[in-house]
Parts: sequence; C-alpha cells; structure tokens
Amino acid sequence: MREFRGKRYWLVGASEGLGLALAQKLAAAGAELILSARGAEALQKAVASLPGKAVALPMDVGSSDSVAAAVPQLPQLDGVVFLAGVYTPMRAQDWDAPAAEAMANVNFTGCVRVIGAVLPGMVARGQGHVVITGSLSGFRGLPGAIGYAASKAGTMVLAESLYADLRKTGIRVQLANPGFIRTRLTAKNDFAMPFIMEPGAAADIMFRHMQSDRFKVSFPTLFSWLFRGGQVLPDWLYYRLFPPKP
Repeated sequence: MREFRGKRYWLVGASEGLGLALAQKLAAAGAELILSARGAEALQKAVASLPGKAVALPMDVGSSDSVAAAVPQLPQLDGVVFLAGVYTPMRAQDWDAPAAEAMANVNFTGCVRVIGAVLPGMVARGQGHVVITGSLSGFRGLPGAIGYAASKAGTMVLAESLYADLRKTGIRVQLANPGFIRTRLTAKNDFAMPFIMEPGAAADIMFRHMQSDRFKVSFPTLFSWLFRGGQVLPDWLYYRLFPPKP
C-alpha cells in the first residue's frame, strides 16, 4: 500500500468538488499538497479547510502562459493529480464553438500541459506518481456530450499511453473514471443521473485506487459495466441503447 506521509502532491482542479474531497483524504494521510485552480479566493478557502500542510498556487490550465508561470514555483513533486474540468451539455444540433473549444482546451489540452510540465523531472529522477481523471463518458460517443465526452476520451487515452511507456519504470501512472458526481457541473444536467455520487464517496474510491498498484478504476462499478461493455457492442445495438436527445 502506498505511503503518502511526507510526500508532495500537486492537485490541479482542487478548489471544490472531487478535487477538494480528495485533497482532504491526502492531507489526512500526511501528504504535503499544492492546490491549483483558477480562483485564488476559492483556493485559499480550500487550503484553510485542510488538516495538513498545503499551499495555494492559482493557475489556469487552459493557458500555456499560466501553466508556464506556475511551474517554477513548484517544489520537487512526488505526484500530480489532474482533476480540472469544464462542462457544457451540448448536442451537435446546438453546437456552441467557444464552449466546445473550452472543454477540449481545459479537459484534454490542459492535462497535456500539466503532465508535460512535471513528467520530464520525474523521468530524470526515475520516480513519480501521475494520476489522471477520465470519465465513464469517455469510453464511447454519447448523445448530448459534444466536447465533454471527446475531451475525456483524450485524457483516458493519454493515461493509457503514459502507462504503456512508463509501467516498467519507477513512475506509477493511474487513471480514474468516475460517473456522475454531485457538483456544480452536473447541476447543469436536466436529466436523471443514475448512481450519482457525493464528492466524498467518489474521493474515497479514488484515494483507495491511489493506494493500490492497479492502473485503472471505473466507478460506480455497476454503472461502469454499461459503458465498458458498450465498447464491444456493434454500432446498431449501441446507438439503440443511447438514442439521440430530443
């Protein structure tokens, strides 16, 4: 089981929701945390709520300049957890170009920026821990998920490629694919969300995963079977199960 006491972790997207709930778990386990998000005030409140050592590092993952300015302020890291994300429900018929581009830029390209900023140092030292947050929506295309599902699919494949390259090195790569979590993002949905979880419950699963040697976890387990199983269904059956949104 992984030991977190005295380890330095950078949590990106940790001012609220799942990110803050996971920060609570890691702080309680003795990790030293650097929390990043766009809102400086929300970050300071998040840091003040933690039981252990933590500092705020405001940063916008959607901006290469912002990431480049933040990275020199980081200490040597033992791990990084990417949790940042934006979401706008969208059908192809209602295409909103700025919103679609923002989801791609923050959810996927933002992850590329962050991992690219810290991975070379981990490779040079031969040790590190990289955790990426995907989504059940990233397993296969879904109706009404233009932008979000595609961006999450990108982060998931990025994690898989990192794992393929680094699995026999001292760098541990892990991927967590949650379903619906009750946050300000899912509050935008106007449909029933099966198996919706509270942030604390989702953080429990993610923290246990980080303690393990497994590469990937998809949860809630029962709900994840639908999405994982959907990858092997023929198109005619899959798209019958997921009809277009009216």
